[in-house]
Amino acid sequence: MHSVTIKGRRGVAASKKSKAVNKNKPGRPGGATSNGREQILDAAELLFAERGYAGTTLREVADAAHVTQALINYYFGSKYGLFEEVFLRRGRRISDQRLANLHELERNGDFRVETIVRAFLLPILELRDDPSGRAFIRLQARLHTEPPEISYSLRNEAYNASTQAFVEAFLKALPHITEREANWRVTLMIGAYMYAFSDTHRLEQLAPDSCNPNDSEEVMEQMTAFVAAGMQAPRPGSG
Repeated sequence: MHSVTIKGRRGVAASKKSKAVNKNKPGRPGGATSNGREQILDAAELLFAERGYAGTTLREVADAAHVTQALINYYFGSKYGLFEEVFLRRGRRISDQRLANLHELERNGDFRVETIVRAFLLPILELRDDPSGRAFIRLQARLHTEPPEISYSLRNEAYNASTQAFVEAFLKALPHITEREANWRVTLMIGAYMYAFSDTHRLEQLAPDSCNPNDSEEVMEQMTAFVAAGMQAPRPGSG
């Protein structure tokens, strides 16, 4: 695996010296518009999803977004800064939606395993209705193959709080399992949905006449049944 050099969050070293340099940041380059930042993020999302971090250049992003590299550097500081913003833009939103779903279940006193699973899966499933959303799902799956200095901090920042909240929810719903088992099962749920949601086209080849992975209702029904059964399984060795 190729090594990747990261200069700090958003490409800036975390030091007093670097902060002083930022005070003298040059003015906004020509071509900046009110939607230019989102335009860059959208273009970068598609490229990072297709080619990964190392395989994507800022020149390619600039060409796809119809902007200059200077404008990308103005907004994001570096390629890593851009990648970070691309991932966290949707990652934080997914996490917030999951927590909102979970809080709604708690207000209603609904601690059924199936509804907790759906509350976790729904925000990511809804992204499949949009091409750029699908690109993010592929990008998220790719993150697990990126170097740790890129992937660990982003994944933790985006998802740790919400994932831990769901571990606690499953423990409340399933008093027969331990915290260790709850963490294992949530991690396995994440792996299962990433594969099922990331357009691998495996089912379209394996069972084209009986399975429709493009039908969101069918996907949610099958994934919920599969994950809920795993979550409710007896503890290993208890039988």
